[in-house]
Amino acid sequence: MPILDEHSLDFVSHSPDQTRRLGVRLGELLKPGDLVLLAGDLGAGKTTFAQGIARGWGSLDPVTSPTFVLINEYRRADEARLYHFDGFRLENGAEAASLGLQEMIEEGGPLLIEWPERVQSMLPEHGLWVHLRWVDDSRRALRLEAHGVRSETLLRLFRKAAFGG
Repeated sequence: MPILDEHSLDFVSHSPDQTRRLGVRLGELLKPGDLVLLAGDLGAGKTTFAQGIARGWGSLDPVTSPTFVLINEYRRADEARLYHFDGFRLENGAEAASLGLQEMIEEGGPLLIEWPERVQSMLPEHGLWVHLRWVDDSRRALRLEAHGVRSETLLRLFRKAAFGG
């Protein structure tokens, strides 16, 4: 697990279960206002990681890819909401705006966005970027990059929770 600097972290997950468990560790740390941006090609593990995040956050709802519905909303016992937005089918930020992305960001979810590069113009400068890359049938490379004070704190807490450092 090479640690590049305090703003980023690289590691390899060796199975979908491990990817989910790492997502759980991140989800346990999420607070209102947190923005997690999941980038990577089809099949890179974005939804698998998101499933773990939602489980760790405490979602009562099953997690599915929002590719066809574009937005999923997960509930927790305390009535909190976690939003899961998918930009794959969108052409630009204007389409995301018409779906209420700005309101989701302002409402302070937390919010997960898959395919964030498709709606880049709508995104604030802060957020925790998670770049996932297919290595082979079971392994995925993940790189987390923190932008902004809260995301740096989130990354530091995640590093400690997931890897003990």
